[in-house]
Amino acid sequence: MNFCGRWLHSHEEDTADSIVYRPADFAFPPSRGRYGFELIDDGTLCELGPGPADAPSAATGTWAMPSPAELHLHGPLGHRCLFIVSATPGKLIVRKD
Repeated sequence: MNFCGRWLHSHEEDTADSIVYRPADFAFPPSRGRYGFELIDDGTLCELGPGPADAPSAATGTWAMPSPAELHLHGPLGHRCLFIVSATPGKLIVRKD
């Protein structure tokens, strides 16, 4: 599966063990801002989140997939490793640590 694109946290769907991300064009319910990330095929990461006055903000970094089940994000929030539980074009589920 190609993971490139903009993924936003669908916190309404999280479970005790997992975090759910959906593509940015998903019909999310209203929220005061969503965290997420955009993966660009050249290895660029754009971390997304609400900024001042809930306006979107973005910061850049890099990303890599050393295995089909691991997504490494290197950005302003530090290094994070997301362990993929399930992935479809419309839903990305990662293990909650």
